Amino acid sequence: MRLFILILSAILLLFQYDLWFGKNGYLDYKETAEEIAMHKAENTKLSQRNQVVAAEIRDLKDGVEAIQERARLQYELVKPNETFYRIAKENKDNR
Repeated sequence: MRLFILILSAILLLFQYDLWFGKNGYLDYKETAEEIAMHKAENTKLSQRNQVVAAEIRDLKDGVEAIQERARLQYELVKPNETFYRIAKENKDNR
């Protein structure tokens, strides 16, 4: 009877080891859950960035104002009969 209890205890310990430390065990589960959470956060951030880019594309396709604004800011273009003024901030060191 004592031998039977020892064998059952050994089998139980073997199963417990496999449950906690084996392939697809608890530690693998926790690691995978952390990776999933990290990927979900990254996907959320990328989804927000995609929405911003999609809105900008839609605005560039549909709106003339966005194209004019981009041309003015990036290339300093002006309309005919329009005067361009650049206001430079004065450095405190030059006083």
